[in-house]
Parts: sequence; C-alpha cells; structure tokens
Amino acid sequence: MALSRTVPSPGSTGWFPVARAADVGGAPLAVGAGGRPYVVLRLRPGAEVTALSARCPHRLAPLTTGSVVDGTLECAHHGWRFTTDGRCVDIPSLGVDGTPPPRADLSAPWAVEERDGWVWIAPERTVHHRPPRAGAHTTADPVPALPGPTGPVLGNLDVSLEHAWHPVALAVELREGGWLAVRLLGRTWTLERTDGEVTAAAPAWGVRELWGVVWLAPAEPRGADLGPGDPGGTWLPAVRTGVPAAVLADALLDPTPAVPEVVLHEGGFAGTWAGGRADVATPFQLRRRDDGTARTVLVLLQPEDADSTRVYVRVTLPGASRAERAAAVAQQRTELAVDLRLLERADSPGLPLTMRAELHVPADRLGVALRRTLADWVVGVRATGAAAPGPAEDQAAA
Repeated sequence: MALSRTVPSPGSTGWFPVARAADVGGAPLAVGAGGRPYVVLRLRPGAEVTALSARCPHRLAPLTTGSVVDGTLECAHHGWRFTTDGRCVDIPSLGVDGTPPPRADLSAPWAVEERDGWVWIAPERTVHHRPPRAGAHTTADPVPALPGPTGPVLGNLDVSLEHAWHPVALAVELREGGWLAVRLLGRTWTLERTDGEVTAAAPAWGVRELWGVVWLAPAEPRGADLGPGDPGGTWLPAVRTGVPAAVLADALLDPTPAVPEVVLHEGGFAGTWAGGRADVATPFQLRRRDDGTARTVLVLLQPEDADSTRVYVRVTLPGASRAERAAAVAQQRTELAVDLRLLERADSPGLPLTMRAELHVPADRLGVALRRTLADWVVGVRATGAAAPGPAEDQAAA
C-alpha cells in the first residue's frame, strides 16, 4: 500500500497530498499541508502548480477570492499582485513608480510537485526530495481554517460598544401605536411608539430619534455624533450582512484617491483629498462627500450579533432632479452589494486593532485612523471600568 505522506504525524515535515492535479487550474484553490493553509493554482495555462500562503498581508483577505492577471495572482480586494514565488510586484495605490515593501510578499512552501495525478506540498525542507507514489488510499490533507489576525480585534459583541449610540431602526419602520423587536450587541430590545415618543421595553440608558433613525444606547454613551450634515436625502432599505461592523466601516472608508490629510479629534476623525472628504464618529457613523457631484453618503452600522450587522445608507444629492436622485440611489445600492459580497467571503472575526497585524501603505490613512480611534475607544471605556454587564461581555472578541 502506498503511503499518502512520508511522515504520517500531522504538522511534521514531509510531503502532503493536497489536491488532484486535474482540479488545479487558474482559480485559487484552498488546500492544507501539515496543518498549514495554502492556495494552489496555475498562473498560466499548462504551467506548473504554484502554492502560496492563503491570506493577503494587506487586509488579510483570503486569496481564494483572487484571480490570475498577466501571469500573477491578483488579490480581489485592492489589486495587489504576486508572482509564483510569492513576491509582491504591484500595489496599485503606490503608483507606477512605487516599490512594494518586503512585508508585502507571500510565503511559499519549500517545494511543490505533481506526481501520479496528485499535487504534493512539502512545507519545510525534507530529506525526501520527491513525494511518495500515490495509491488508491491517498487522500488530500485536510484544509485548516485560516488563522485569525494576531492581537486583539474589534467584533460586534465587544463590551466597549455598550457605551455608544447605535442605530436600531429607520423611523418609518416604527409606526404610532406599534412595536418593533430589534437586535443589538447580542440582545433583543422591544421598541414602542406611543404619542410620538419611542421607548425601549428592556433597560437601556436612552432612546432617541435623529436623521430619521431610531437610536439606542445600552449604557451611558461616549463621544459625539457626526453633526447634521446635508438636510434631506433618501434612505436606502436597510440591509443585513455577516460582516462585522468595524470591518465594514474600514472597507467603506477605502477611497480611490490617496488621502493626504487626516485630522483626529475627540470621538472621531476627518480625512480630506482632492475632490472629497470623509468624516467618522466613533464607533460606526460614517459620512463621505464628493465635491464634484455634491453627493453625500451617510452610513450607519448596527452590530446586531457576532455574525450580523445591519446597514443603513442615506444618499443626498442637493439640487438634483428626481431621475438623478434615483440613479444615485441605484448606484449606491449596487456598490454596497458588491462590497458586501466580497467582504462576506473573507469571513473576518473583526477589525484588527494592532497595527502590525496587517500591512499598511500610504493610501490606508483613513483605515489606520479608524483602527487607532477604535483602539482608543476600547481602551478608554475599559479603563473607566464602566462597561455594562450582559451577554455581550461573555462573547467579546477583543
């Protein structure tokens, strides 16, 4: 009987069968070798199999969402490209003259070979320079879960989020004399509207209406709001996603142009660039303005459960016709749907709050500011010892 690997104990050095050769093509395929996750693919038709580490170092996106472009593996999130040996050769935000830093490179196993219709990986140097012969009992090594970020992350049930105003419903969703059950931080509240006033049946520090949204603060809130901004606007129907609120906020702040200036202030920050501006109030109030079109997009995020976030988006286009407003709303819905589909495939537990957990480049100034602001938020709330008790405490992600 042929052995499926030279050393049978999991995690040891040796050769590991990871996939049938016929199943490896131009689409990245998740595999495991000795307990380590990799992606395997062919960077050109008929080429040898390439095996690389499974996450992009930039935003830890799984490279199974990537694609082959000009003989390189391109990450779907920000277009970073990698060669067959894992070297990063292109970071679009750095420009044509930019040089990727060494930390941008992916790791590769010691060796990859095809034999007997199987792809074999040796993660570390081994005394056996060829994989063993495959047999009827050869099976692919298990595919391990992708490792999470190093250091703390901010998930949807972090106890620090008790001390904030959170959107829990559009005002039009709660009619006079009616009630509405909402989820927030792993718990359920029942909202009621009587004589125009909204109350919460479960204990809460406060309930309010602002900008056509009902808000709830489980404990005394810290920080400030974004401010009134542009009046009016159209609210999109609220959507639900499995992406943690902090991860989604980071993605929605990702601008096309570089942001030359970011100003931190109490409870948030602002970033400006040629033709636009972004404002953030901790934790999850975001507003972006396009100076060219005067379009303003307000995004509010409701962390419902560990794997559920409700998203509220308002589009304001002053002076526009009804058709122009409808087109702007439709465009925003499409862009949001595309972002959510991509982020949901990443299966992230939360936003890393340690800077070295990810690789940052100059175009990430807004994302860096978000991480620092949220880290300060978490530290500040916990330093006061004022976090409210409840189920969220038991499931905190950071």
